[in-house]
Amino acid sequence: MTDEATLEMLRLEIAACRICRDAPAKGLAYRLPHEPRPVAVISSTARILIAGQAPGLRVHERGLPFDDASGDRLRFWLGVDRATFYDRDRFAIVPMSFCFPGYDDKGADLPPRRECAPLWRQRVIAAMPQIELLLVIGQYAQAWHMASERLDNMTETVRAWRDSLLSNRSPAVLPLPHPSWRNSGWLKRNPWFEKELLPVLRERTKILLS
Repeated sequence: MTDEATLEMLRLEIAACRICRDAPAKGLAYRLPHEPRPVAVISSTARILIAGQAPGLRVHERGLPFDDASGDRLRFWLGVDRATFYDRDRFAIVPMSFCFPGYDDKGADLPPRRECAPLWRQRVIAAMPQIELLLVIGQYAQAWHMASERLDNMTETVRAWRDSLLSNRSPAVLPLPHPSWRNSGWLKRNPWFEKELLPVLRERTKILLS
């Protein structure tokens, strides 16, 4: 287990990161157009790691991950309240990109910035060897963490959740759709998610938090 002083140094380094503004990835035509505000929760004791996409505007403004309607839905999926969710001793939260990427021409969030994960992800994950359950939310997190285990699309990847969760890899991996309101239609079309996956997620969460 990594000591808390080492993790605090890592947190400070991440907070000072400005790579998406100052050194955009090759092939990206633009720098981050606003001041970066990296948002990540790194823990020396949490046994559950939430691997999301990238902060939205509200999270960027407040500096608190999943502090929006998506977070309310995610907490409902997990069966935990806000106080438990934001307890750093219980949950680590590390998105694929630490900073809000901005909006596209249609007003939708842009994909996670490509500079962040190659620079930080392996180092951050290695600093938390106590993690036992990795929740990979959305296609970008699934592509990074599941590699060849990821199927043709997000729906099929999540539908095969038993194969991921019950494999011998450590930590165990459970793919999830993004809890955004935009996925409400997806949830209605895939009732197996709430009927079959969520009870297992809540039971695993309860065990790992106990």
